[in-house]
Amino acid sequence: MAVLELTQVKKTFGSGHKKVDALKPTNFHAEKGEMVAVIGPSGSGKSTFLTIAGGLLSPTSGEIIINNENITSLNEKERSKIRLKEIGFILQATNLVPFLTVEKQMKLLDKVKKGNMNKSEMEQLYKDLGIGDLRNKYPSDLSGGERQRVAIAKALYSNPSIVLADEPTASLDSDRAYEVMQLLKDETKNKNTTTIVVTHDTRLIEYCDKVYKMVDGVLEQQTQLEF
Repeated sequence: MAVLELTQVKKTFGSGHKKVDALKPTNFHAEKGEMVAVIGPSGSGKSTFLTIAGGLLSPTSGEIIINNENITSLNEKERSKIRLKEIGFILQATNLVPFLTVEKQMKLLDKVKKGNMNKSEMEQLYKDLGIGDLRNKYPSDLSGGERQRVAIAKALYSNPSIVLADEPTASLDSDRAYEVMQLLKDETKNKNTTTIVVTHDTRLIEYCDKVYKMVDGVLEQQTQLEF
């Protein structure tokens, strides 16, 4: 069953001679238990695709369906509820609250959403990401890679049905990047969620079930033989 489906979704910025089709008419679907990679160079439209898929940006035309609910015509408040319930975001800008410790970042989610990880699951996640000794530190005390791992933990902690990751390994060294991709894959399979990873690093596609390539706003599914 398709958890996320885009039908002829298009996004245009500007008008007249300044009009830019950041995302040309796009069809896409991802199912439960799938890990999907969207690759392409900077400026190709990958981030536009991801923000539209997550309901952060409205399309110019087309339809977006998340778990059988058409979110295209929802207002911002309604889309916000869907995002909170269904989606975990891992963004390049980690969006950590500067005045909260790592542990309190998670507890904040408990105040706004039910169904988050229990204590033992959270402890295992801390261990898997190597951030157990960071729980009492503030974002300003962390390195870029540590902040990224905390942001990943924060996204997974909410037990989302869809994880949308924008360059999740950009701030990590190669060994840690592979560990994080394996963790995302394991979480995807074990919890039957859907993970979409936007990246320019083709080395990461070996962890994914499907691969799409974005070039100049055009999204096309690829085969492993094309890499």
